[in-house]
Amino acid sequence: MQLHVLPPIAADGGDTGLPPFTPAAFFTEVNLVSPIALGLLVSASLYLYGVWRLRQRGDHWPPGRTAAFIAGGLGSVAAVTVTGIEAYDTTLISVHMVQHMVLSMVGPIFLALGAPTTLALRVLQAQPRKALLAVLHSRYVRVLTFPLVAFGLFIANPFVLYFTDAYRQTLEHVWVHEFVHFHFIVTGCLFFWPLLGLDPLPNRWPYPGRALLMVLSVPFHTVLGLTIMQSTVLLGGDWYPNLGLSWLNPKADQVTAGGILWAGGEIVSVTMLGILVVQWVRQSEREARRIDRALDREEAKAAAGQDVTRPEPDAG
Repeated sequence: MQLHVLPPIAADGGDTGLPPFTPAAFFTEVNLVSPIALGLLVSASLYLYGVWRLRQRGDHWPPGRTAAFIAGGLGSVAAVTVTGIEAYDTTLISVHMVQHMVLSMVGPIFLALGAPTTLALRVLQAQPRKALLAVLHSRYVRVLTFPLVAFGLFIANPFVLYFTDAYRQTLEHVWVHEFVHFHFIVTGCLFFWPLLGLDPLPNRWPYPGRALLMVLSVPFHTVLGLTIMQSTVLLGGDWYPNLGLSWLNPKADQVTAGGILWAGGEIVSVTMLGILVVQWVRQSEREARRIDRALDREEAKAAAGQDVTRPEPDAG
């Protein structure tokens, strides 16, 4: 396996000279030198350090949360940003669309299930913990995490990207390209964290409202995917034809990209609804157990009171 640093994206040529995309390219066209790769390494190190600190003092941290954050969240982001997916994301729009889906939906869902904020609150000392709580409950965070605001950003993001000149800019400029990756992750987290996350965030809706919001997002992915599939205008203008790759059919690849967005959006949305239902059922079970315990305590107190006030039997 060859690991090498890919050349920068040229303003007038893209990642030219690449062979046709194959599954093997996922492993051979690897780029470990990028801002996102550094961010993934730092995030994983901080999270694992927090888990280690808890265990050192005898506290428990669910292994499932660690697996969700490290393998599911950071792992999925790494799979599309430091592998052959990243190498071809300015050459094939279908590959870019896979990257888009993972960065904006799959990764943020698992990151939310990893509860990193809860972990930080349990590890940090008093003053840093107060500072983090102040940020979480600040007006700015309250606005951004309000479900309808986050929903609007999440839905508008791809429409603005693909139907303005912004997408062409991501192909021509490396810094815009990297910024859009970061933007996908942030907007995905803003949307999914209040819906699925386990962290103490403001503006958390009850489960029926969360499920409704998730259902409402499905048609937008369908509309966007179908629009891209049926469009006679190539996304990115003449970028893909100008690459001059004999094995590339930009129009057919764009149809594939739209299908990925359409089907992928529905699959992820249905999966998320399933997670919401499981969380809803578990919360209902916990609430039922809490009520049962409260009733048991009341019955025990009542029985104890009856025993105290019951008169002694007559000895005669």
